[in-house]
Amino acid sequence: MSKRLIECVPNFSEGRDMNVIAQITAAIESAADVKLLNVDPGEATNRTVVTFVGEPEAVVEAAFMGVKRAAEVIDMRKHSGAHPRMGATDVLPLIPISGVTLEECAQLARDLAKRIADELNIPIYCYESAAFVPERQNLAVCREGEYEGLAKKFANAQTAPDFGPKEFNDSVARTGATAVGARDFLIAVNYNLNTTSTRRANAIAFDVREKGRMLREGNPIVGTIVRDENGEPVWKPGTLKCAKAIGWYIEEYGIAQVSMNLTNISVTPLHVAFDEVCRAATARGIRITGAEIVGLVPKRALIEAGKYFLRKQRRSLGVSEEEIIKIAVKSMGLDDLKPFNPREKVIEYLLEDNAEKRLIDMTCKGFAEETASESPAPGGGSISAYMGSLGAALGAMVANLSSHKPGWDDRWEEFSNWAEKGQTLMNELLHLVDEDTAAFNKIMAVFAMPKTTAEEKAARSQALQDATLYATEVPLRTMRASEKVFEIVKAMAEIGNPNSVSDAGVGALAARSAVLGARLNVKINASGLKDKAIAARLIAEADEIAARAEAVEKEVLAIVEEKIG
Repeated sequence: MSKRLIECVPNFSEGRDMNVIAQITAAIESAADVKLLNVDPGEATNRTVVTFVGEPEAVVEAAFMGVKRAAEVIDMRKHSGAHPRMGATDVLPLIPISGVTLEECAQLARDLAKRIADELNIPIYCYESAAFVPERQNLAVCREGEYEGLAKKFANAQTAPDFGPKEFNDSVARTGATAVGARDFLIAVNYNLNTTSTRRANAIAFDVREKGRMLREGNPIVGTIVRDENGEPVWKPGTLKCAKAIGWYIEEYGIAQVSMNLTNISVTPLHVAFDEVCRAATARGIRITGAEIVGLVPKRALIEAGKYFLRKQRRSLGVSEEEIIKIAVKSMGLDDLKPFNPREKVIEYLLEDNAEKRLIDMTCKGFAEETASESPAPGGGSISAYMGSLGAALGAMVANLSSHKPGWDDRWEEFSNWAEKGQTLMNELLHLVDEDTAAFNKIMAVFAMPKTTAEEKAARSQALQDATLYATEVPLRTMRASEKVFEIVKAMAEIGNPNSVSDAGVGALAARSAVLGARLNVKINASGLKDKAIAARLIAEADEIAARAEAVEKEVLAIVEEKIG
């Protein structure tokens, strides 16, 4: 069962005073069991986007502490900035990451909203999935009129907050109001323009955002607004679904930007939005010089973008994750205004357990030395998986070299597909390098279990059988994955770049060694299983894979020898 995790991305109305920002983030971190992932202040917007994750209860407590401290150190009567805002804590969304539904986040948000209002006396609007009325699902509706319009909104029962004070008193004048909600993952991105014109930035924003612009007769800017039979303005939709956007001038950078929120990247991915903003800007004689990710971005958005731009270049997609992300960063100019470090901006990387020591993160020399040490792990199982990964890597390499071979440009996609298969198998086998060692460690952990009473002995015996079965199944998975490598290296020996045919041959040799090496681990670990029927079944499958591997290795080497001559 996956761990229950949610993310919180509060926006605080202070982006210039680092001392104030530090006090707020310290309050957030004072709550136990949350991980602060990112703090992204903006001077021109005078706004800081903070991102933290944890289990739901911990995140809710940390969010409350952050709101409390922000109300103490931010005075909205003195605030100004380029970004729309209505409170010291302007927005406070809860976002499901794993093991939690959006509906559950919505209820958490409503409960948190009531607590903030009751205990801190701050007016609260519930928005997006936590909204009590449909129109408040739109944050812009909740924030209409911004801070300066709160007194007027409070005087109207239709626009008054959901929780907290309904009058604009001295306390509210200081804190403003806060929007608390629940939503899916959102990407905030600003597109950098080679202009200082806010009006032109807004024109581009209106061209592309889903809401679009009001339809006018004649002149699209000053013409008479077209109205429907009810007297309401008629809107001309923009070209991007699930996109909200405005234009502004950023004094910090000396340029105008189109600021956009992508609320559903499955509908409008990041790279699609980038290309469309570029098109709209070009149509108005303006260039996009780059883009700026505000806060964090999910890894898949950059992977999809990198592959998209590689396809446009007719280049192989079967390259490393790091290379694909680099292509995405450079293609969209994410490092235009300041360095873009994926390890600091991609949510999955920040959620990784950096304390965990992985064999595959070692240098080649370090891995060899660790293997040669007196420690029994890593052993033959991990080495077999690593040999399999090298076989897959060689297959991917030949495919990539073939994809880029002069004169073979019309075959780039054919070889790109082979290279992607090789990358997938390589990554699977690299994972098995560490999993095989983990399987051995599970067995070692059983020996430390108590065995004083009959119950303890029975539990220990069962745990040993479970760990032994796992330690038998892991090298069998290595065999299955390594056998798939032969399809790639055989194809590359037959149709790939002839100058690299020997590399395909070495890939076959590595895959065969991986299969036969992992088979030895299957057999020795299966011998410890009390259930002999299961042991026999696992060994039989291992023997079948080994026989097929030896046969296909001979076929590949025969092709290689013939090509070499």
